[in-house]
Amino acid sequence: MTHTAPAPQPFAILGMPRTGTHYLEELLNEHANVLSNGELLNTYDANWPDKDRLLRSDRELLELAYLRFPTRSDKEVTHVGCKINEPQFQERPSFFNELARWPGLKVILLSRRNTLESLRSLVQARQSRQWLKFSSDDDTAPPPRVNLSIASCEDYFRAADEFHARVADSFASSRLLEIEYERLLREPTACLETAWRFLGVPALQLSGSGTLQRLEQRPLDDTVENFEELRRHFAGGPYARFFELDDALMPEG
Repeated sequence: MTHTAPAPQPFAILGMPRTGTHYLEELLNEHANVLSNGELLNTYDANWPDKDRLLRSDRELLELAYLRFPTRSDKEVTHVGCKINEPQFQERPSFFNELARWPGLKVILLSRRNTLESLRSLVQARQSRQWLKFSSDDDTAPPPRVNLSIASCEDYFRAADEFHARVADSFASSRLLEIEYERLLREPTACLETAWRFLGVPALQLSGSGTLQRLEQRPLDDTVENFEELRRHFAGGPYARFFELDDALMPEG
């Protein structure tokens, strides 16, 4: 079914990979007036029946996301969104500026305290093909340990810094909400109340039907095979903090 009524208010969920964008979207979609249709720039996202949509122009893609989006019969949609992870902007460089120009767009930016955790989790998920684990899932084997090159870490850390700065520079503070991954996993209800107010929809009691679980229970120095090599390389620099091991373990997503 295609939407034909006056356009709902648009929003986007942005973040680096493995920062809770999927989990936040699942929570937002519990609201009867909110619909976020997954990864607009992912050819294989099941929310989008049009698998050839990425052949369209940037403007046409955004019109598809916010004006002609796939909807659901159980929702009276007043707010419609999608999620986009930073690497997808690299694959389509002109898209960010077109997104930033979309009238009335609000952005929810997810960030993670330790960007190394994000990179490690991304590499593990790619190797194991395990992306999410909820409380209802059966126990699974721990993800594989990984070896991260110095160059890949430097590139990823720099990309995260530049992406966060670009988002902050491109959207007025009234149209940008930043949510910390660790707080979302620790206090989902409080974060959702903030998100409801930001979007402008009535607050909703969460169903609690699914709670995201941590795929990786081991600390970084157990899961990154060359952790000590990396820590020595980044010691004394701006990214040395990522190799401190004081943070409590939080779920992935």
